[in-house]
Amino acid sequence: SAKEVRQLTERRFDGCRFAVVYIDGVAYAGEMMVCALGITDDGSKYLLGLRQGATENAEVCTSLLEELRERGLATDVPMLFVLDGAKALRAAVKRVWGRHGLIQRCQAHKKRNVQAHLPQKHWPELSRQMNLAYHETDYDQALKLLKLTARWLDRISPDAAASLREGMEETLTVVRLGVPELLRKTLATTNPIESAFSVAQNVTARVKRWRDGDMRQRWCTAGLLRAESKFRRVKGHRQMPQLLKALDRILQGKGLDEERKVA
Repeated sequence: SAKEVRQLTERRFDGCRFAVVYIDGVAYAGEMMVCALGITDDGSKYLLGLRQGATENAEVCTSLLEELRERGLATDVPMLFVLDGAKALRAAVKRVWGRHGLIQRCQAHKKRNVQAHLPQKHWPELSRQMNLAYHETDYDQALKLLKLTARWLDRISPDAAASLREGMEETLTVVRLGVPELLRKTLATTNPIESAFSVAQNVTARVKRWRDGDMRQRWCTAGLLRAESKFRRVKGHRQMPQLLKALDRILQGKGLDEERKVA
């Protein structure tokens, strides 16, 4: 497992075009593991790196992204980052990628965060309204629907409404980019990286005694690499060229609003 950790940390990405990077942190045997998973221009998935920390803080996340930059991951081209909504992750992306880092907030996490502020009897209606917005193909209409949901929540729970409004536009980035439906479903949530973490946790589920932090990192890496060995290209991978074109137009100086008109 120590050899596998070295192999992961020594991977080079020079010349590789990664269009999407998922970043997520998970509590693993009492420690926080922050992982980055990339999607190439043909839809293939690869583990990029792993960082261990006491919490999912901006310093740990920034350290991971800076390491990926040093190993050849380009930071001077537009890239879509799919995050769970943690402010530390967003801050790290903006610190390292700057304007080239586009954020897609996980729609599933947003739903759960809003639900947490509501009585359970309102969950079905909330889910219906948010799903209606997230399945829209027109950005303006999707945003309008979410704003209407927020106004509905104002009457039920101001805290739920505030939760929905926080980062609302970033939950619609894939819609704003004009990503086709099948690929949009893949990129709208952090499910791909969460599935990899699930495999890693299953690998070590029977471990009762953790000797030190190094053991956690080694075993988590081993589990993630096992998950990677079973990776298939993402659903909707044939639509990756359309995402790349949208990202490239941004590289040529067009903002998201102009890009949406072109799409």
